[in-house]
Amino acid sequence: MELRDYLQILHRNWVLLLVATLVGGGLAVGVSFLQTPRYEATTKLYVSARSDAAGINELAQGTSFARQAVVSFVDVVNSSIVLERVIDQLRLDTTPDHLRSAVSASTPLNSVIISVTVSDPDPSTAAAIANSVGTNFSDVVVNTLERPQGETASLVRIETIEPALVPTTASSPNFPLTIALGLVAGLALGVILAVGRSVLDTRIHSRHDIEAVTDLPVLGGIPYDVGITKRPLIVESDRRSPGAEAFRSLRTNLQFVEVDGAARTFVVSSAGPGEGKSVTTVNLALALAETGAKVALVDGDLRLPRIAEYMGLEGGAGLTDVLIGRAALADVLQQWGKNKLYILPSGRIPPNPAELLGSEAMRRTIEALTTAFDYVLIDAPPLLLVTDAAVISRLANGTLLVAASGSTRKPQLSAAVEKLNTIGSRIFGVVVTKMPPKGPDSYGYGEYSYAGVLDEDSGLKGRAAGNSAKRS
Repeated sequence: MELRDYLQILHRNWVLLLVATLVGGGLAVGVSFLQTPRYEATTKLYVSARSDAAGINELAQGTSFARQAVVSFVDVVNSSIVLERVIDQLRLDTTPDHLRSAVSASTPLNSVIISVTVSDPDPSTAAAIANSVGTNFSDVVVNTLERPQGETASLVRIETIEPALVPTTASSPNFPLTIALGLVAGLALGVILAVGRSVLDTRIHSRHDIEAVTDLPVLGGIPYDVGITKRPLIVESDRRSPGAEAFRSLRTNLQFVEVDGAARTFVVSSAGPGEGKSVTTVNLALALAETGAKVALVDGDLRLPRIAEYMGLEGGAGLTDVLIGRAALADVLQQWGKNKLYILPSGRIPPNPAELLGSEAMRRTIEALTTAFDYVLIDAPPLLLVTDAAVISRLANGTLLVAASGSTRKPQLSAAVEKLNTIGSRIFGVVVTKMPPKGPDSYGYGEYSYAGVLDEDSGLKGRAAGNSAKRS
């Protein structure tokens, strides 16, 4: 994936990132409050080597010896021989092994200073132990480990140059640091979850997802409308809405599609059910009719027809009656509204839809419609469920594939494209429905308001919505 892909993932999952960050910070706060405060006290010791001679060379040798010896002395600080004396001196109820975890010693590079740090829940105890460790360490090294045989004084001297003071603030927990780490850890976890979720999610969300599946052009994006089931004819009922403008933009793009011949016959289908193909077909037909074009809207879904219901028509007689020779095409075509829009309902559901749609009668019917109309839109069943759409597509100029954002999966769209390519049917492009009006996956219509704007083609202003249900 490219950088823009990751940025889009983060944009799409910003709520997850925010929640994960806040949870990480909250857990860090909880852990900090549950921790027992600990205090650190530090004492500093100066190590030197005494020499009876007062020459410069002897002083240099003594300093060099002290620097070399101090590295070994650091390991003696929390040795058992020192810690046992500390425990006895302070009468502590602990063991050298347990006390060793609270005592640490360090020395800077090429230095003769040893820093002894003690951590304890009680600040006074921490200071007392640090000072006791320093005193007993000096006694062990000077009077035991580094005392020459036969002499009364050791050549090594260790002096306390900074005694441990009782600390006034706890060293841990460090609330700012802990909370910062918690926030960073929560954000990192959120990023991992967001990327993992995106990688595992095969659904189509945006134009970029379609480009990853196929090189077909995206002819349009239709924003999601909560009330689409109650008012599917949004081009007529809500003419200034972003959805209506999206269908008009689709109409414009479709007008530039190159087809063989003067008439334009399109099959509208989808990979699976519930992707909005029927709503797309009826609204595209309405948008085309607004331009003055003569449009035929055919319900070619002989299994689950929707066109007559959406258009408010009686669909008892229609395409099936024409295909079996029971009625003439002119007798079942119904004009809708004041424009040149004609509806051919499906008629009664037959027992053999695929055979009827692939028959010679269907070919003659489409030829007759192509001759009489500027545009012929055929609503067909989903491609991956039945063969109906593939059969009809061979009789038309080509197919418009509908894919629903957040619903259609990439393998499904790929399989639908492959199915049409296999039979040699032309695919003009993809129409993405149910797109979010805002956010990284939006198509760009949610930011605009078209209220009061003249219709882009008809120039008519304020047409009453009540004409949508009228038939001529």
